[in-house]
Amino acid sequence: MSIVFLASSLAWAGVKPKISVSAKEITFRHSDRAALVNKWGLWGAVSLGQALSTYTGTCKKEAASVPNYSRPIPSDPTGMSSTAKALIGRIVLGWNLGNTLEVPGNETGWGNAFTTKRLIDSVKAAGFNAVRLPCAWNSYLEDTVAYKIKASWLSRVKQVVDYCYNNNMYVVINIHWDGGWLENNCTPAKQKVNNVKQRALWEQIAVTFRDYDEHVLFAGCNEPNVKNATEMSVLLSYEQTFINAVRSTGGRNTYRTLIVQGPNTSTENTMQYMATLPTDATANRLAFEVHDYTPFQFSLLDSDADWGKMFYFWGKDYHQPLVDGINRNAGAWGDEKHIAGEYAKMKAKFIDKGYPVIIGEFGAMRRLSLTGDNLAKHLASRNYYLQYVVKTAKNYGLAPFYWDAGYTGDKGSGLFDRGTGAVADRQALNSLMTGASEGR
Repeated sequence: MSIVFLASSLAWAGVKPKISVSAKEITFRHSDRAALVNKWGLWGAVSLGQALSTYTGTCKKEAASVPNYSRPIPSDPTGMSSTAKALIGRIVLGWNLGNTLEVPGNETGWGNAFTTKRLIDSVKAAGFNAVRLPCAWNSYLEDTVAYKIKASWLSRVKQVVDYCYNNNMYVVINIHWDGGWLENNCTPAKQKVNNVKQRALWEQIAVTFRDYDEHVLFAGCNEPNVKNATEMSVLLSYEQTFINAVRSTGGRNTYRTLIVQGPNTSTENTMQYMATLPTDATANRLAFEVHDYTPFQFSLLDSDADWGKMFYFWGKDYHQPLVDGINRNAGAWGDEKHIAGEYAKMKAKFIDKGYPVIIGEFGAMRRLSLTGDNLAKHLASRNYYLQYVVKTAKNYGLAPFYWDAGYTGDKGSGLFDRGTGAVADRQALNSLMTGASEGR
């Protein structure tokens, strides 16, 4: 039974107790008892009282079962002197260890090899100086009531972080899709329970990495689904909980750069719904995140749909004649001008106001099922796309992170052989690095 239903029932009975929705508490005056009996009779009043007692007891039990994991220590500014803007500005080009640590319950469950130091060494040698680690946590709980993360999983994520950290790379740790518990539930109905879980998980993550210097960054979630102002308000509460949880642990976490996400990590939704950012007691340590797979039909659409066809070719100088009678060229929406315009909006809305922006994910699949001239022209077009996105992002001050899902075959985005660390897509890698060198 919800507190809203109970409050409504009491109001109908002429009873106006003191109600705290945030604490899930209902406090009665002595005279309320008479009003309940007068409206519903003795047994009705007793029944409602039993419901209230059960509700309050359950809430107290839920609150008591989730401990505080923050274990605060005094603030420590050592190795944490950079503002978020300065730190993000030092990212040359980022890379995602995609479809790996975020797989629910099984790092290799989506076909990628167990991540080794050799792979991360190869990523560093290729020219990347930052790694985004999408992570699952909800599927690695040893206690689903107290939201306690398994020590073995914290240790495994720490091992991969160390591969990057010891290479002098920047590392972004997040709560990714993780079964959708947060990002699919930016709703008032789930707000309270999700904020409890968000706090518990981030306190544990933050304590685990508290002693690392500013090379380690935290990102509150992944791609939170928001489609209206109400859901935007809920998302802001999740992001505020994330910030508060990390800061509560103290140490170097007092000064750590934290990254919050726009609605759907979409530039368009961000402009429409995000009127404010959560607050942070530490000045100049917040960054912002969007993702960019524009246009989707070129980047990610893997089969023709009723609403649109796959695009094989992108860029005004790379358009081709019809393929089997179908136009496979990306149009004006999502072209060079469109992409530059979206990045300009992010610069004006955030960067110019002191909040740096990362493109946490971008990329485009490699359509190796094409043959002959179509394949050659598609690959040339894709290489140009990757180069343009990186160059343009950096020109507007955004730090781009390429989405590498591991698979290197048809419709894959993998740059490296995950088992050996060898470069598997030299053309794409060269295009990314060219864009990074050309961008400011």
